[in-house]
Amino acid sequence: MTIQEASERYRIPLHILQEYERWGLCRAVKDVMGTWQYDQTDIERLSLILTLHDVGFTPEEVEHSMRLLLVGDSTKEERARMLKERRDGTLDEIHLRQQQLGRLDYLRYELAQGHPGR
Repeated sequence: MTIQEASERYRIPLHILQEYERWGLCRAVKDVMGTWQYDQTDIERLSLILTLHDVGFTPEEVEHSMRLLLVGDSTKEERARMLKERRDGTLDEIHLRQQQLGRLDYLRYELAQGHPGR
């Protein structure tokens, strides 16, 4: 399957596929008459890349994680650490947003009570 076909079929943005190719992570991808051909393993890796992007990994972190994945099981702990750090950061963001929401609700309450300046 070509890069365009993979992009359309799996709804993967073209820039993600191009980034994947630039990283040189497509060991199984074959260049057939100037066009990259993706196999199922590539599609699975691309799915992981999209997930990592979706959860907030930077492109550099995604690339590092994917390179670790290619090394194999000896990198599981480091990959798990990266996921834990992202999770902890996400929880911190959620906590901050909850505090902000509480303050907004308080301001709305005060306004509804006729105390707009408090």
